[in-house]
Amino acid sequence: MPAKTGAKGFSEDERSAVKEAMQERKIVWGKDRVQDERAVLAKIATFPEPDRSMATRLHAIILAAAPQLSPRLWYGMPAYSKGEDVLCFFQPASKFKARYGTLGFSDTANLDEGALWPTSFALRELEATDEAKITSLVKRAVG
Repeated sequence: MPAKTGAKGFSEDERSAVKEAMQERKIVWGKDRVQDERAVLAKIATFPEPDRSMATRLHAIILAAAPQLSPRLWYGMPAYSKGEDVLCFFQPASKFKARYGTLGFSDTANLDEGALWPTSFALRELEATDEAKITSLVKRAVG
């Protein structure tokens, strides 16, 4: 007998993210950087404001800080890979109707600080000091 899911199962947002991930897996990321970046920028263009402006700015900051990273989509979010592994990503607030966007880092990011360190950062807006901190984090994450 199959295992039962919770009373509600996946939300519409979660189902949408899984569908996007299935479509993204059909793409060979890293084969054509120009095409990959176009796909990321096209996705960002669909975001409502202020997510669109923030994602556009983050895209520029991340690629300036670590030009060796490859842009790609990851569960419908702009992400940046080092080889096959996603290193960091931007989750727009609108994706899950949150009050802030999130800049997240995967476990491949070199952000370790002892036994406890942050792996994601809430973003409501981007100011110059935020941009400098993000640049520093991305450079450190790449290693």
